[in-house]
Amino acid sequence: MKKIINPWKGVEGYNCFGCAPGNPAGIKMEFYEEGDEVISVWKPRPEYQGWINTLHGGIQAVMLDEICAWVILRKLQTTGVTSKMETRYMKPIMTTDEHITLRARIVETKRNIVIVEAGLYDSKDELCTKAVCTYFTFSREKSETEMHFHSCDVEE
Repeated sequence: MKKIINPWKGVEGYNCFGCAPGNPAGIKMEFYEEGDEVISVWKPRPEYQGWINTLHGGIQAVMLDEICAWVILRKLQTTGVTSKMETRYMKPIMTTDEHITLRARIVETKRNIVIVEAGLYDSKDELCTKAVCTYFTFSREKSETEMHFHSCDVEE
């Protein structure tokens, strides 16, 4: 498993709720590549709960959407936007859990429309929440000029 380098780290104005390491209110996700998957391991915290000791469903959706975006960045070397997201909550995630793991991969590509599947697993590796995200991907030129994206590499 190789750590994915955040291509916007240090860019002025970069304050993504999902992945910016400097956003004090954010969830500061980090990502890794393993085969055709992008993976993130995260420690739930009580400030992100909905019900007592339960991770808020909106935070779960943010995390699933975020990891799907990183699949686009790393695997296709471009950016895009979510055009549709279907989320299925099957089991609660506890904020007292040691960690959660998210996994995502591309399942279909049609021109600039990409379908990404993602799963959120508790520390017992049980699938708790899953999502299918439909992404509208941008051309590399638009990604560079408008999104300040040049490449998404992994650490050696």
